[in-house]
Amino acid sequence: MKAIISFLFLISGFYGMAQMDCILGVGGRDDETIIKVFELTEEQQENLKNWSAELKVRNDIFKDKAAYLMKQNEESPPEVLMEVSKKYQSYIDSMANNVRMIDMRLLGTFNEKQYQRYVKLCSQLSLRPIYVNRSVDEN
Repeated sequence: MKAIISFLFLISGFYGMAQMDCILGVGGRDDETIIKVFELTEEQQENLKNWSAELKVRNDIFKDKAAYLMKQNEESPPEVLMEVSKKYQSYIDSMANNVRMIDMRLLGTFNEKQYQRYVKLCSQLSLRPIYVNRSVDEN
Protein backbone atom coordinates (compact mmCIF):
# COMPACT_ATOMS: atom_id res chain seq x y z
CA MET A 1 0.00 0.00 0.00
CA LYS A 2 2.95 2.32 0.68
CA ALA A 3 4.13 1.95 -2.92
CA ILE A 4 0.68 2.85 -4.19
CA ILE A 5 0.51 5.98 -2.08
CA SER A 6 4.01 6.97 -3.16
CA PHE A 7 3.03 6.43 -6.78
CA LEU A 8 -0.05 8.65 -6.54
CA PHE A 9 1.93 11.29 -4.67
CA LEU A 10 4.66 11.37 -7.32
CA ILE A 11 2.19 11.56 -10.18
CA SER A 12 0.25 14.31 -8.44
CA GLY A 13 3.43 16.23 -7.69
CA PHE A 14 4.44 16.01 -11.34
CA TYR A 15 1.32 17.89 -12.37
CA GLY A 16 1.63 20.40 -9.51
CA MET A 17 -1.26 22.79 -8.85
CA ALA A 18 -2.17 25.14 -5.99
CA GLN A 19 -4.63 22.94 -4.04
CA MET A 20 -3.56 19.88 -5.91
CA ASP A 21 -6.07 17.60 -7.52
CA CYS A 22 -5.60 13.93 -6.84
CA ILE A 23 -4.94 12.71 -10.34
CA LEU A 24 -4.72 9.09 -11.36
CA GLY A 25 -2.09 9.69 -14.00
CA VAL A 26 -3.85 7.95 -16.87
CA GLY A 27 -1.45 7.76 -19.78
CA GLY A 28 1.57 7.84 -17.49
CA ARG A 29 4.18 5.16 -17.01
CA ASP A 30 2.11 3.16 -14.58
CA ASP A 31 -1.24 2.33 -16.12
CA GLU A 32 -0.64 -1.22 -14.86
CA THR A 33 -0.52 0.11 -11.30
CA ILE A 34 -3.89 1.81 -11.81
CA ILE A 35 -5.30 -1.50 -13.05
CA LYS A 36 -4.02 -3.36 -9.99
CA VAL A 37 -4.81 -0.75 -7.33
CA PHE A 38 -8.40 -0.22 -8.44
CA GLU A 39 -8.96 -3.78 -9.70
CA LEU A 40 -10.25 -2.57 -13.06
CA THR A 41 -12.65 -4.71 -15.07
CA GLU A 42 -11.80 -5.76 -18.62
CA GLU A 43 -13.98 -2.96 -19.97
CA GLN A 44 -12.31 -0.38 -17.72
CA GLN A 45 -8.88 -1.67 -18.80
CA GLU A 46 -9.84 -1.28 -22.46
CA ASN A 47 -11.07 2.26 -21.76
CA LEU A 48 -7.84 3.02 -19.89
CA LYS A 49 -5.79 1.83 -22.85
CA ASN A 50 -7.80 3.88 -25.34
CA TRP A 51 -7.91 7.02 -23.20
CA SER A 52 -4.18 6.78 -22.53
CA ALA A 53 -3.57 6.76 -26.27
CA GLU A 54 -5.96 9.68 -26.75
CA LEU A 55 -4.22 11.68 -24.03
CA LYS A 56 -0.84 11.06 -25.64
CA VAL A 57 -2.09 12.36 -28.99
CA ARG A 58 -3.76 15.41 -27.41
CA ASN A 59 -0.71 16.34 -25.33
CA ASP A 60 1.81 15.62 -28.08
CA ILE A 61 0.14 18.39 -30.07
CA PHE A 62 0.73 20.87 -27.24
CA LYS A 63 4.29 19.60 -26.70
CA ASP A 64 5.02 20.17 -30.39
CA LYS A 65 3.48 23.65 -30.26
CA ALA A 66 5.55 24.49 -27.18
CA ALA A 67 8.77 23.21 -28.75
CA TYR A 68 8.09 25.19 -31.93
CA LEU A 69 7.31 28.31 -29.91
CA MET A 70 10.59 28.02 -28.02
CA LYS A 71 12.62 27.32 -31.16
CA GLN A 72 10.99 30.24 -32.96
CA ASN A 73 11.86 32.64 -30.14
CA GLU A 74 15.37 31.50 -29.13
CA GLU A 75 16.92 34.90 -29.84
CA SER A 76 13.96 37.09 -28.85
CA PRO A 77 14.33 40.12 -26.58
CA PRO A 78 13.02 39.94 -22.98
CA GLU A 79 9.75 41.76 -23.70
CA VAL A 80 8.89 39.24 -26.43
CA LEU A 81 9.90 36.37 -24.16
CA MET A 82 7.36 37.55 -21.57
CA GLU A 83 4.58 37.11 -24.13
CA VAL A 84 6.04 33.79 -25.25
CA SER A 85 6.06 32.56 -21.65
CA LYS A 86 2.33 33.31 -21.33
CA LYS A 87 1.58 31.32 -24.47
CA TYR A 88 3.86 28.51 -23.31
CA GLN A 89 2.05 28.41 -19.95
CA SER A 90 -1.28 28.15 -21.76
CA TYR A 91 0.02 25.00 -23.49
CA ILE A 92 1.10 23.54 -20.14
CA ASP A 93 -2.30 24.40 -18.65
CA SER A 94 -4.07 22.75 -21.60
CA MET A 95 -2.04 19.58 -21.10
CA ALA A 96 -2.95 19.53 -17.38
CA ASN A 97 -6.61 20.02 -18.29
CA ASN A 98 -6.38 17.07 -20.68
CA VAL A 99 -4.97 14.89 -17.88
CA ARG A 100 -7.81 15.90 -15.57
CA MET A 101 -10.44 15.30 -18.27
CA ILE A 102 -9.17 11.80 -19.02
CA ASP A 103 -8.93 10.98 -15.31
CA MET A 104 -12.54 12.14 -14.90
CA ARG A 105 -13.59 9.78 -17.67
CA LEU A 106 -12.00 6.82 -15.93
CA LEU A 107 -13.32 7.85 -12.53
CA GLY A 108 -16.78 8.01 -14.09
CA THR A 109 -16.54 4.28 -14.84
CA PHE A 110 -15.55 3.37 -11.27
CA ASN A 111 -17.98 1.45 -9.13
CA GLU A 112 -18.61 2.67 -5.58
CA LYS A 113 -15.86 0.51 -4.05
CA GLN A 114 -13.26 1.71 -6.57
CA TYR A 115 -14.26 5.34 -6.15
CA GLN A 116 -14.13 5.12 -2.34
CA ARG A 117 -10.64 3.58 -2.57
CA TYR A 118 -9.62 6.53 -4.74
CA VAL A 119 -11.08 9.06 -2.27
CA LYS A 120 -9.36 7.31 0.64
CA LEU A 121 -5.96 7.35 -1.09
CA CYS A 122 -6.41 11.02 -1.95
CA SER A 123 -7.26 11.92 1.63
CA GLN A 124 -4.18 10.05 2.87
CA LEU A 125 -2.11 12.25 0.58
CA SER A 126 -4.00 15.45 1.50
CA LEU A 127 -5.01 15.90 -2.12
CA ARG A 128 -8.38 17.01 -3.45
CA PRO A 129 -10.27 14.14 -5.12
CA ILE A 130 -11.77 14.85 -8.51
CA TYR A 131 -15.52 14.93 -8.03
CA VAL A 132 -17.53 12.71 -10.34
CA ASN A 133 -21.32 12.90 -10.32
CA ARG A 134 -22.24 9.51 -8.92
CA SER A 135 -25.97 10.20 -8.52
CA VAL A 136 -26.86 8.56 -11.82
CA ASP A 137 -28.24 5.05 -11.33
CA GLU A 138 -26.37 2.82 -13.75
CA ASN A 139 -28.80 -0.13 -13.37
